[in-house]
Amino acid sequence: MTDVLDELAAARREVGKGPLPAGEGDTVVLRRRYDAEVEDVWDAITTPERLSRWFLPVTGDLRVDGTYQLEGNAAGEILQCQPPRMLRVSWLYGEEAQRGTSEVEVLLAPSPLGGTDIVLTHTAIVDPEFLAEYGPGATGVGWDLGLMGLALHLAGEQVADPSEFEASAEAREFSRRSAAAWGEAHLASGADPEQAAAGVEATTNFYAPEPA
Repeated sequence: MTDVLDELAAARREVGKGPLPAGEGDTVVLRRRYDAEVEDVWDAITTPERLSRWFLPVTGDLRVDGTYQLEGNAAGEILQCQPPRMLRVSWLYGEEAQRGTSEVEVLLAPSPLGGTDIVLTHTAIVDPEFLAEYGPGATGVGWDLGLMGLALHLAGEQVADPSEFEASAEAREFSRRSAAAWGEAHLASGADPEQAAAGVEATTNFYAPEPA
């Protein structure tokens, strides 16, 4: 059985800048390898039935220039789709989200070690006060959780109900370690150490608050 905490060590994290239609955005990048063929990983991230088993139910006009809606989460447009190697979508959360301010790109390639290398890049124009308070972990921890779910799915394991898993001690520890890992990536990008540490604390308190 997959140790979900080991999944943190399977990924490399980067923080930087990237272009968007609305201007320059901040990026979080996750790189890792899966023991599955490219076609299988592609199918898992683009087929609605499989996506709902490890991430969220999705509806919409699922084609290039079409739109999608993740249940209770982001919505957007399908900007590029090149099976089985590249998917790029706009990623808008909330009624006030504006077009051109947030995009997610996923790249797949055969790994020299066997299986599939994946690179997920989320680029967004983030409110400066929010970024200063939470740092990149606010976005990064969520994607760590998502890619961990994909790892379980590809390994043929049952993905726990999200609400049940998020309340578990294992999930809390995963989120704490993920927040710390994004703090290290933030430091590596040149962030002020005190600001990076404050971001780790705020992100940890959001994803893994102390029990009442």
